[in-house]
Amino acid sequence: MPNPRMRAPGAGSASVASLVLLWLLGLPWTWSTAVALGVYVGGGGWRFLRIVCKTARRDLFGLFVLMRVRLELRWHQRARHTIPQIFQEVVRRQPEHLALVDAGSGVCWTFAQLDAYSNAVANLFCHLGYTPGDVVAIFLEGRPEFVGLWLGLAKAGMEAALLNVNLRREPLIFCLGTSGAKALVFGRELAAVVAEVSGQLGKSLVKFCSGDMGPEGVLPDIQLLDPLLKEASTAPLAQPPGKGMDDRLFYIYTSGTTGLPKAAIVVHSRYYRIAAFTHHSYSMQAADVLYDCLPLYHSAGNIIGVGQCLIYGLTVVLRKKFSASRFWDDCVKYNCTVVQYIGEICRYLLKQPVSEAEGRHRVRLAVGNGLRPAIWEEFTERFGVRQVGEFYGATECNCSIANMDGKVGSCGFNSRILPNVYPIRLVKVNEDTMELLRDAQGLCIPCQAGEPGLLVGQINQQDPLRRFDGYISESATSRKITHSVFRKGDSAYLSGDVLVMDELGYMYFRDRSGDTFRWRGENVSTTEVEGVLSRLLGQTDVAVYGVAVPGVEGKAGMAAIADPHGQLSPNALYQELQKVLAPYARPIFLRLLPQVDTTGTFKIQKTRLQHEGFDPRQTSDRLFFLDLKQGHYLPLDQGVYTRICSGAFSL
Repeated sequence: MPNPRMRAPGAGSASVASLVLLWLLGLPWTWSTAVALGVYVGGGGWRFLRIVCKTARRDLFGLFVLMRVRLELRWHQRARHTIPQIFQEVVRRQPEHLALVDAGSGVCWTFAQLDAYSNAVANLFCHLGYTPGDVVAIFLEGRPEFVGLWLGLAKAGMEAALLNVNLRREPLIFCLGTSGAKALVFGRELAAVVAEVSGQLGKSLVKFCSGDMGPEGVLPDIQLLDPLLKEASTAPLAQPPGKGMDDRLFYIYTSGTTGLPKAAIVVHSRYYRIAAFTHHSYSMQAADVLYDCLPLYHSAGNIIGVGQCLIYGLTVVLRKKFSASRFWDDCVKYNCTVVQYIGEICRYLLKQPVSEAEGRHRVRLAVGNGLRPAIWEEFTERFGVRQVGEFYGATECNCSIANMDGKVGSCGFNSRILPNVYPIRLVKVNEDTMELLRDAQGLCIPCQAGEPGLLVGQINQQDPLRRFDGYISESATSRKITHSVFRKGDSAYLSGDVLVMDELGYMYFRDRSGDTFRWRGENVSTTEVEGVLSRLLGQTDVAVYGVAVPGVEGKAGMAAIADPHGQLSPNALYQELQKVLAPYARPIFLRLLPQVDTTGTFKIQKTRLQHEGFDPRQTSDRLFFLDLKQGHYLPLDQGVYTRICSGAFSL
């Protein structure tokens, strides 16, 4: 089909020319307009008109959100405001309104209390000799103190490095080292973890414990933070640091699919932009109560969630760890109207037995990313959630998109009418190597509707909506930037993710780089196969990935399935797979294991599984191989493995 985006401008030019010509010949304007419209439609413009009619309302709302966030940011930039200063105005308006609630302990903090705690943090660290620009690492589970700590450091112009609470040993030492932190604040619940690496952290790193250390006592080089904060002033700093919206606020470590985590730089304007886009895209109100059970060391929990509290004055209910069994009970108890999800949370909720609370809540909006299209409607229908706010984005990216109108399966859109208002694009890549494909002029080749491509965003460091602040590591930053994408000499951010856009501009997440693999000349989407398997097995955890087989082209599909009770029948599963999956998409190998590991943001971890492959010497888990001639799965022992590697089986 001809590309409407390419043909519409040509048809438009011809119709305008005909309109002018007929008007010069003296025909009435009504006749001239009718003829011009006929020329436009006859030239293929009808396709563009169809797109306009179907997307105008969505695009106008998106443009309104974009302009509103841009104007707010511009005003704050000119006034040299920072996130702490914006928060201060919220405190002035509603000091006694609930700011943060800890669902685990029931502790509630008003805006005045959060302000006082963060002021004490700012005054204490200034008194201890820390200065603007110094980095302090925070290693704490999600509770109100976490927010008060980084906010207080920001009030003093210091920068927090937000450490993943699941870090241990070498990765923990690495993240602390790369941050350049001069101090570490850790929670009492992580005291043993810190003690384990204390000798390798260096004597210059000052360590503070938030909370009571417990019966094991205080280590010689650790100071208790709470008594120090009680002695500190809760008044605002007499001389606030001269910071602005483009200065660093804190660092968030990307979970990453390979290698050690990278510290992404979050400046004040980026924090504001992410929170503001979410707020306006889904028409949140000051009266909303948001349920946030996501890790606060990542942007979803700490910016999209907590940002609604600090910038717009919403009450945010925190739970340090997602609990499927308590989720709806918490929402009912605290009258939540907005919930956050990420990764597999929605699937875990669907696995729960029906409860009374899931029908009594007031939740109208679920915001997040990673909701599988296969369970989207099942989730909204069962739990009565009117709107799903699926989005695509990353802490450091400049090409975030949002699904503002509830299009099932879509993670956002880009306007087909005004595509350059928000300069992002899908460009063609070699899907095996992820190398950018370029035309004769050396520019990237834009994808047409229906073609998968890498999402990129044009960089403009003067525009807070398009800037890319990168990472502490300059080499990591440079690897995410390419040039001559939209035009010669420009710069663009490489998302690393493959998406597909339909003719109306809706975008759909295809796969993170490396997750799509080729088998029998076809591209296999791991996301699609995982969704099918999980649904067939009652929302069981499943990881699908490609593994190399000696002497065979491409990668064979392998599925790791959680089977804690050893009850899964591979051949009964295969009978069902034949009904719903194309032959090339059916897993050749199965691995049945007690549980499938997930990240702190509920994404399935595959790196170790891919590395171990289908070699029975690498694991004690049950392995199976699909014998295509026999049409069923065989137990995969060392003998079968040797025969597969020698080419004895036809794949």
